[in-house]
Amino acid sequence: MPTTDQLIEQLKHEIETAIGRSLKTPRDFDHLALLVFQRRHTMISAMTLKRLWGYLKPLTPRESTLSLLAQFLGYRDWAAFCNREGLEVQSTPIVSRRLDVERELHVGDVVRLTWLPGRVCDIRYEGNRRFTVVASEATRLMPGDTFECLAITEGEPLYLHALRQVNVTPVGYVCGKVSGVGFEVLTSSADDADSPL
Repeated sequence: MPTTDQLIEQLKHEIETAIGRSLKTPRDFDHLALLVFQRRHTMISAMTLKRLWGYLKPLTPRESTLSLLAQFLGYRDWAAFCNREGLEVQSTPIVSRRLDVERELHVGDVVRLTWLPGRVCDIRYEGNRRFTVVASEATRLMPGDTFECLAITEGEPLYLHALRQVNVTPVGYVCGKVSGVGFEVLTSSADDADSPL
């Protein structure tokens, strides 16, 4: 039976393999913290990750931290990872995805954007690369704001063009400047057409 330290090293190795990069710089740890938040909807600090990976003075990790990282890989918890049981099928890829706005969205589609620390913004596609903010949490974007965007790439900053807010001249705006954004298409007009509602 492997020791706890060996299992932690295995966990770290599997996470690096899953995200396609080694964790060696502050940006790497910020990136993983964002991916964990996007997948598990739970915050983990980059500082905690830096200590676990030995980038900063290491401390013994809490079991809750190890469970969260095991869940990120698809296991039920840390014990399941240690026993190699309960691996769930991943429903979405961990590595970066790209959403081509003009090719992949239809008018009326709603996309949820997330970025650190704890920012959430739902945007509705209006066509011609234009979006309207329909809901936001902990961001400067407000419902009714409009902007243009060509593509959304997971884990990269999102640049909004011609952001229009009440009584403000249109400006550029960056979401997730440090660690990038995540996205999820919440509703699709094509899906709505098939809906019994």
